[in-house]
Amino acid sequence: MVSLADFDFDLPPDRIAHSPARPRDAARLLCVRAPLSLSRPPLSSPRHPPARPGDLPPHEVGADVPTEPAYSIDAQASDPTDLLEDRVVRDLPSLLRPGDVLVVNDTRVIPAQLTARRGDARIGITLDQPRPDGTWHALARNARRLRQDDVLRFDGGLSAVVTERNPDGGVALRFDQSGNDFVEALHRAGALALPPYIRRPNGPEPSDTTDYQTIFAAHDGAVAAPTAGLHFTPALLNALEARGIHRVTVTLHVGAGTFLPVRTDDVTDHQMHAERGQISAAAARSINDARTSGGRIVAVGTTSLRLLESAVTGDGSIAPFDDQTSLFILPGYRFRAVDLLMTNFHLPRSTLFMLVCAFAGTQTMRAAYAHAIAGGYRFYSYGDSSLLCRHDR
Repeated sequence: MVSLADFDFDLPPDRIAHSPARPRDAARLLCVRAPLSLSRPPLSSPRHPPARPGDLPPHEVGADVPTEPAYSIDAQASDPTDLLEDRVVRDLPSLLRPGDVLVVNDTRVIPAQLTARRGDARIGITLDQPRPDGTWHALARNARRLRQDDVLRFDGGLSAVVTERNPDGGVALRFDQSGNDFVEALHRAGALALPPYIRRPNGPEPSDTTDYQTIFAAHDGAVAAPTAGLHFTPALLNALEARGIHRVTVTLHVGAGTFLPVRTDDVTDHQMHAERGQISAAAARSINDARTSGGRIVAVGTTSLRLLESAVTGDGSIAPFDDQTSLFILPGYRFRAVDLLMTNFHLPRSTLFMLVCAFAGTQTMRAAYAHAIAGGYRFYSYGDSSLLCRHDR
């Protein structure tokens, strides 16, 4: 049994961010080194040059990479708090090395929050994801009111038929429009499904239209933003490119299930909602080439990480991927695809906090979150970020 209570912590309400840092790359960045691990070779290993202060650990696979002055994420420490350093996101180029590759999620958030009318009843609908048969899976408030074949009407001339109702509050909807007509109608009828912890008593503000969209957004389909990507600016991307740090895009459409809490005391009983992801052959090749050349794979966000770990093969390479993933990562999971993770600060008792505990170590992440809370870091989607080193490297 893995107890849900093991992933709980107290977060003062004033630590929750209700708007992003401006400019985006001015957000704070908590760097978290890995504690000593028996699996990591000595710093003076003949496979790598001796580490200088500020070096990030090179990946164990592939040719040596010349060390560059950067943050010492590989420093030894017995106290978890000694593994932490306060930086800002715009420092990222100096924290990575030439040859590293950032893997970013290029999904675009759609206006997935709808209000349906069935007669005099009003029903809140949050779109989740399209299904192969052309219907949409959605979450419905007051789903008990809905029956199969009910017709729902929305603003903007959009309507849908309920084709299926699930016991968990999910429904399948077949809309009367498709393609570009559907997209245009959705923008007329829908609103951003902002996370409930972002205070918006009157609904999303105009600024949220751009604030809650990453600079990488290219493919419609997400209900929620891949929030680690919100911190990037053109200036930061230029600095990363000048540093010789590569960037690869993948797509994971974040579904409405990301807002659902874990309701089981034993978290191994929790069922993750599946999400659609895609890694092109070209993207997989670029990632594998970087690793072969000694670069490290830096996942920007838990969505990129989960997609990469879903596509990794037995030899640690990334295969092209076009499927759904419901990968649920808990402490004890053996990571094979990702070396560093950039991610925001997550909710207590959430699957995302469980993931970062698996990646960087539970004790280390508890110390990191306590440091962040005490130091005034801003949490959740519009909050600050962190750069985590995998604890088993």
